[in-house]
Amino acid sequence: MAYPSLPGASGDLFGAPDEEAPWDEPIAPGAVLLRRYACGRAPALLAAVKAIAAAAPFRHLETPGGQRMSVAMTNCGTQGWISDRRGYRYGAEDPLSGRPWPAMPDVFIDLAREAAARAGYADFAPQACLINLYRPGARLSLHQDRDELDLRAPIVSISLGLPAVFLFGGLQRNDRPRRFTVQHGDIAVWGGPSRLAFHGVAPLRDGTHPATGPSRVNLTFRKTA
Repeated sequence: MAYPSLPGASGDLFGAPDEEAPWDEPIAPGAVLLRRYACGRAPALLAAVKAIAAAAPFRHLETPGGQRMSVAMTNCGTQGWISDRRGYRYGAEDPLSGRPWPAMPDVFIDLAREAAARAGYADFAPQACLINLYRPGARLSLHQDRDELDLRAPIVSISLGLPAVFLFGGLQRNDRPRRFTVQHGDIAVWGGPSRLAFHGVAPLRDGTHPATGPSRVNLTFRKTA
């Protein structure tokens, strides 16, 4: 799947929010939204995503039940998250090419570590970065991140491009999730008592962002072992 073009930052529809000074918004015990924290590094992050996607193209994975995911995905790092009829798991190689996943760029590692530390999780060492590409209508159903062996490490999730509604629930699937609008440059970090919270993304609404066009890019960092 082709990565969307990265138009120049023209127009001011999203300009003002992206220029706001960062601030922290606690959303649950052990969970916080770092508002606008990634804005200054967004161009470098998106350039890295484009290079990663050239080596390991975006694709729509299949769930163990045979459903095609609406979100397109790729990975970088020593491990990549994959899904097919055999289940959810991590693997060191891209199933499409048989080659190792692209290395995680320094700009990814540095920002993920900084965000984790700001949220109270020191010494975060991400091994995998799942990169999700959302087009209008794409969604991510409520789920837990529980395929990792070390659940003491937090999850760090960076939003770029179109705004989305981030759903953050409790430890039970039927706990009603709270809804948070995440904008370009926002980072969600959760761990500790919220590490296994159910979370997801509501269907993406139509729109265009100067940095990503009609799409949203999400970077999710995890320590897998």
